[in-house]
Amino acid sequence: MSETTEDQNVRVAAICDQMITLEGPLLPILHEVQEEFGYIPDGALQTIAKKLNLSRAEVHGVASFYHDFREEKAGKHVIKICRAEACQAMGADALGDQIRRHLKVDWSQTTADHKITLEPVFCLGLCACAPAAMIDGKVVGRVSADRILQKVGS
Repeated sequence: MSETTEDQNVRVAAICDQMITLEGPLLPILHEVQEEFGYIPDGALQTIAKKLNLSRAEVHGVASFYHDFREEKAGKHVIKICRAEACQAMGADALGDQIRRHLKVDWSQTTADHKITLEPVFCLGLCACAPAAMIDGKVVGRVSADRILQKVGS
């Protein structure tokens, strides 16, 4: 059974109420909403804006600025491949091309079976072990396409 927008808004309002006393509560609220739903539902932006006395545009601006916030639910597995210079020098572009071809998706897309989401990221701090990736929240260095795909069972 799918959740209604009304149900989501009630839960978002409860999250806001719990966190509104924090200094600078917008980012923690957005993180908590994404943790709750797996993404930031569109209706959540207006609820958050009302609770924080901000415009919807201000909340949307913050949510769209940070790449980790999603407008749609991610796949069961999330692969983030570093696209920064050190990783590019060690073959990250070719690695990304291989993964995209294998999964039949482009950057920031999810496979048709909703199993895997592929995202670009710009530096994971593993420059000495390039190319690097983050697979389901775990950073992995010196990755290959085979190693990435093995970790997600594809």
